[in-house]
Formats: sequence, structure tokens, C-alpha cells
Amino acid sequence: MRNVKLTIEYEGSGYAGWQVQTNGLSIQEVLQVAIAAVTGEPEVKLIGSGRTDAGVHAAGQVANFRTETTIPAEALPHAINTKLPDDVAVLAAEDVPEGFHARYSAKGKTYRYSILNRRIRSPLARARTALVSRPLDVAAMRMAARDIVGEHDFAAFQSKPNGKPSVRTVTGLTVETVGEQIDVLITGNGFLYNMVRAIAGTLIEVGLGKRAPDSLAELIRSCDRSRAGPTAPAQGLCLLEVKY
Repeated sequence: MRNVKLTIEYEGSGYAGWQVQTNGLSIQEVLQVAIAAVTGEPEVKLIGSGRTDAGVHAAGQVANFRTETTIPAEALPHAINTKLPDDVAVLAAEDVPEGFHARYSAKGKTYRYSILNRRIRSPLARARTALVSRPLDVAAMRMAARDIVGEHDFAAFQSKPNGKPSVRTVTGLTVETVGEQIDVLITGNGFLYNMVRAIAGTLIEVGLGKRAPDSLAELIRSCDRSRAGPTAPAQGLCLLEVKY
């Protein structure tokens, strides 16, 4: 029995999220069906590094599955991709030790939240960016971002608390501009449910002048979700990399 690690890219607009569910088609489901067709093994259990919500994208999602197929790892991406829709692709495959687990072996992740900052919406960018039509103060957003870096209790940015510890470490957060697009890049050892989107929504409020750049330290200390900004739209979020 082999343990195979996959690196996966997908455009999440047409899916109910990563995880198999009853209310719509998921990324995990289409991948499991494709892998089963290639390996001839009907019961494929694909373990993802974590869930992404409906409409969220990935450039470097990671998953693993166990198989008895003799197909070489380097040939698996092409074989699996022939069974996948155009908006999902396996970028790489490799054999990994038995103990590797895509979720529990992960040491950190990097996400990008993309904002289109212009007055008129973009039909071309609508699936991958969130539109903010009023000008954003990027310098203020960068100043506010400094207080998010570090180890904190991020309960103020968590939707649907589950009673588990909410302390996480954000090792990097930058706000970058490319033309009319503003990208919030955040790296950490783990993220709470909707944490990145809540941080993005809060930074957007800073950029709009709705809250002061130096107010985030107190907001974090409050652990009060009602005091933070809204959860930014799903289509702006992309999982860039999972670190092991």
C-alpha cells in the first residue's frame, strides 16, 4: 500500500467547497471519482490539508491518499487530469512515507486575498477578486497589518467558534499592489474558520477610513468577533501553499 501526496490547483467558483457534502458538488468528490477511475479502486479516501469554502480557490492545495496502484507517481497527474473537469488539476504527485497526513503533518499555510479596487466591476476578474469601488488607503492597511503578525488569540476573527483553542501564529502579512489589484498575503501555522476573510474584511475597513490603523491590537485583545470587520467575499481568497 502506497501513500501518495498530490498538489492540486482549482478554481472554486462552481463548487460547494473542498469537502464532500450533500448540498452540492465538492472538489474532494470530483478528485476521488477521478482517482478511482484511474486506479480501479472504488473506495478512494482523499485527505486534504484543510477545507476551503464554496467559491474559494487554490493554487497549492495538498492532499494524500492510499493506493495499491502500480502507476508511477510522475504519471499520476496526467492520468488523473484526463478524468477531471477543466477547473480542477493535479499539478504534482509523489510517494510519501506512511505517516504523512496532509492535514496533521502541515506546518503552515499561505493564503492570498485579492481585492479589485476600482469604480467599475470587472467581468474578467469577478470570480477571483472582491470588488471595492471606493479608493483604499493601502498605507493604512499596511500599518494595521503589523499588529496582526505574531502569536495571538484570534477569536475576534473566527466565525462559528467550536470551543477549541483559538491561539494561532501569523508569521507574515503583507499588502501588495499590482495595478488596480490589492493582494493581502498572509502566512501562519494555522487558521480559524473564516479567519483570513475576516482579517481581509477588517483591513478593507481600515483602507476605507472606517477604523483607525492602530485599532487592531485592541480588537485582537477583545476576542470579540462583533467588533471586527465583515467576512470578505469568498471569491477573493486563494490557498497558495501548504508548508511541511
